[in-house]
Amino acid sequence: MGISVVVHTYNSEKYLEKCLESVKNCEEIIICDMGSKDRTLEIAQKYRAKIIYHKNVGFADPARNYALTFASQKWILALDSDEEAPEELLLHLRILMNDLPKFINAVYIPRKNIHLGKVLWILYPNSILRFFRNGAVSFSEKVHCSPTILSGGAHYIDKKRKDMAIIHHVCDSIDSWVSKMNTYTTLELEKYQERNIKFSAALLFARPTGEFIKRYFLKCGFMHGWHGFIFSVLLAFYKFISITKLWAKEIKQKEQNIEDKKKLVKNQ
Repeated sequence: MGISVVVHTYNSEKYLEKCLESVKNCEEIIICDMGSKDRTLEIAQKYRAKIIYHKNVGFADPARNYALTFASQKWILALDSDEEAPEELLLHLRILMNDLPKFINAVYIPRKNIHLGKVLWILYPNSILRFFRNGAVSFSEKVHCSPTILSGGAHYIDKKRKDMAIIHHVCDSIDSWVSKMNTYTTLELEKYQERNIKFSAALLFARPTGEFIKRYFLKCGFMHGWHGFIFSVLLAFYKFISITKLWAKEIKQKEQNIEDKKKLVKNQ
């Protein structure tokens, strides 16, 4: 009984070697590439990974779901290309493979998110479903949506075991953070539409404010100096930008509706 590691990639040379080095002793590594033009595939070949391809849709979840169909082992570890699996985690996962009850099909793992070279503890434990029996989990086709456990229950690795947390290299500069924010806040509009969330003044002020309070005070960002303060503000700003994009989208839609009505009246 072995482990298939599934990693999606797109121009991922920066951290991919660290990622693959951390899981090189697993029985199978599958790289699902979305059209990389850097050294990504060269690095993948170095680790004898099985390479498959998926259309670049701007985010990872569809590619990850597709890659799962190629996994041959009984258990799957899904990683981002900028993540590492500590040795302590892999040893523990192999124990769980044998010790978990048969009705437990998925494992949530804590994650340490590194921003500007430091762990951003205001996001910890950020537990994510990344280890599961083959065929037991499906990832959403939407961005940043939680995967679905198709059958059975889940086990959570103790958040106190920080040595077992996945290491996630999120950004090493404010520029890269802002760039990612711009991409993902646009994709957030799909979630608003699905949940029938409309723009309002209350939404615009309450969500960013609530996010700052959660990160800086409840998650003790104040204990981490400027690092904690700045990223508490940035996370609140993420909410603010996504909601202002919702506002702009609704304005554009209203203008389009008015234009359509004018054309309808003119053609009658």
